[in-house]
Amino acid sequence: MARLVAAFGSSHSIMLVSQREDWQHGFRAIDPKNPHYYDREGNKTTYAQLLESAPRDAEAMVTPEKMGERWDQAEAAMDTLRDRIAAARLDVLLVVGDDQTELFRTTNNPAFAIYYGETIRNAKAELADTDGWYKKARMVRQEPGADRDYPVKADLAKWLIRELCERDFDIAAMDGLEPGQFEGHAFSFVHRRYLQGTELPIVPVIINTFDPPNQPTPRRCVQLGAALRESITAYPEDLRVGVLASGGLSHFVVDEALDQAIIDAIRRKDTAWLAALDPKRLQAGSSEIRNWLIVVEAVKELDLEWVTYVPGYRSPALTGTGLCFAAWRTLP
Repeated sequence: MARLVAAFGSSHSIMLVSQREDWQHGFRAIDPKNPHYYDREGNKTTYAQLLESAPRDAEAMVTPEKMGERWDQAEAAMDTLRDRIAAARLDVLLVVGDDQTELFRTTNNPAFAIYYGETIRNAKAELADTDGWYKKARMVRQEPGADRDYPVKADLAKWLIRELCERDFDIAAMDGLEPGQFEGHAFSFVHRRYLQGTELPIVPVIINTFDPPNQPTPRRCVQLGAALRESITAYPEDLRVGVLASGGLSHFVVDEALDQAIIDAIRRKDTAWLAALDPKRLQAGSSEIRNWLIVVEAVKELDLEWVTYVPGYRSPALTGTGLCFAAWRTLP
């Protein structure tokens, strides 16, 4: 029988494929143009309003020196997580991530989907000499030289689709990509940052966290995590299975209080508290916290072992990302 032996969580922010100098200077220039801001109560706001209400010491929180230190912390955390994934000796890794009009469109946007093709394609990086730092950062998630097809544990993925349907989940099933389509950033980031040099197959579990009106509630995400746990452990093949939450935590306004409360609930395995989160607080990038809720419940029998949290402030309006990296204790 398959066993859930390991779990991981990682932010996948554009910050994590940017250079130190981009943190120190680049985001300050572009963040005022971002239209996707919500305050810490979940109300729509603007950069100007955030800047006006920022604490007096906000500028001191985003000096080049402090931002460079945070960049170093995030890089070290990603290296640690890569090594922990390799040490888990997995046969397959379920990656729970969101789609932001990459494979889906608002004309047809399922709440939950699982990809069960034999491989999934990532795109070749397309860069011109005149491209700026932001596009260069985005292309770090893409492939040098040519498109690449990564392995998928298709038989397990197909099994999960059927089992979840038996448990009253309506799962969109994808057995391939259309021409010109490529895996979304939540999955390409994992492949490029954590799985290089391996042939570890994944199962992409795709959640509509971002686009209204059909984002699943926190409660439904926790329910999906429980159903995944039951379905995986019922799979008849002897497999070491891991799961990884890709995305989060709070952004595009950093909410350290929310992030720390979520980390504390994860440590205590308090999925009832997580299920009761107000969806109003899970807007824009913070919506990706849903991916963590699914994984936390799926691996409820494992203990959280390691967490690194970096409050990724990047402007005096305290915009940015609550960067979080986690690993649960791996079973032998």
